[in-house]
Amino acid sequence: MTISTRGRPDYLLLFVTILLVGFGLVMIFSASWPKAVFNHETPWYYVHRQGLFASVGLLFMLICMNIPFRVWKKAGPLLLVTSLLLLCLVLIGGGNINGATRWFVIGGFNFQPTEFTKFAIIVYLSALISKKGEHFRSFKKGLLPIILMIGLILLLVYLQPDFGTVLILLSITCTIIIVGGADLRQLFTLSLGLVPVFIYLAINKSYRLRRISSFLNPFDDISDSGYQLSQSLYAMGHGGFTGTGLGLSVQKLFYLPEAHTDFIFAIVGEELGFIGTFSLVIIYFLYIWRGFTAAIKCNDLFGVMLGMGVITLIFTQFVLNIGAVTGSLPITGVPLPFISYGGSSLILSMACTGILLSISRDNNRKRQELDHIHKKQR
Repeated sequence: MTISTRGRPDYLLLFVTILLVGFGLVMIFSASWPKAVFNHETPWYYVHRQGLFASVGLLFMLICMNIPFRVWKKAGPLLLVTSLLLLCLVLIGGGNINGATRWFVIGGFNFQPTEFTKFAIIVYLSALISKKGEHFRSFKKGLLPIILMIGLILLLVYLQPDFGTVLILLSITCTIIIVGGADLRQLFTLSLGLVPVFIYLAINKSYRLRRISSFLNPFDDISDSGYQLSQSLYAMGHGGFTGTGLGLSVQKLFYLPEAHTDFIFAIVGEELGFIGTFSLVIIYFLYIWRGFTAAIKCNDLFGVMLGMGVITLIFTQFVLNIGAVTGSLPITGVPLPFISYGGSSLILSMACTGILLSISRDNNRKRQELDHIHKKQR
């Protein structure tokens, strides 16, 4: 029996990822064609661009799938420094869109450095904590330097401003720190001290207060702060159980802002109904389950943290987006992974999936080796 130098990837995870991306392309065309015709005189404008992003994302996913995940361990510091540099540069010379300075505009395409930052944080923290070992449980040598570094990154992201990404980065950091074996008492004490700061940052701007008030009751100010959420809820309600049918949404006809980006889930609800949205949620949980399984089966702490960081990234964005669209959480401007229009988010999600597939390949290789040894012993 011949043992492959690399194991088989998790084909179910690979299939689910391609399924999500393909479904996203269909829904982007359905949700964006009115805007595309109005602004660009062709219904294919946004789906064509998303198809290009998906092709690049597929390339990155295949590359990452075929790179042994341990290679990333040495790249952590370089990724972090690059991320810090990009975050500083975007504040100085980035393009301003809707009052936020989050993008570099290059040749008609927008690149969002915070997407790269998410990846850099996952790799850097996983590498650093696995290297520290037992020293990580020391507050002075372990947790404190990490908190100072992450705090600087969060400040730069907050200044853009991008509160949604701050929440995502905090979720990733907390997950990796806990998986890495942090002293939970230290973490709990630190969290208590940060809660007032976090609350202040969440409400110190008037537009954030309006978002919170509109989240609590969007129909109080339906023409202003509650407009987007109320239109989203109208879309979900209009879809009912079975939906109006693919392509037959009314809200995408310039009623619901960001219908093909942050609020595409509302169009899914309107056109495919509860059946469609519930099926999509099930597919996401299938992705989370397969990724989580790959991470916890890894016998390398770096691989476990790397995998859990990726799963936290996808899961947090999924929760924040659907929570905002359904009125369960305040609007944070977080896209729906694999589905919403946008190159930076799609390419990052697919590249990170490639890392999960690389971890699953390593797990399957080790299992194959054990099976081979057992057969020889018989």
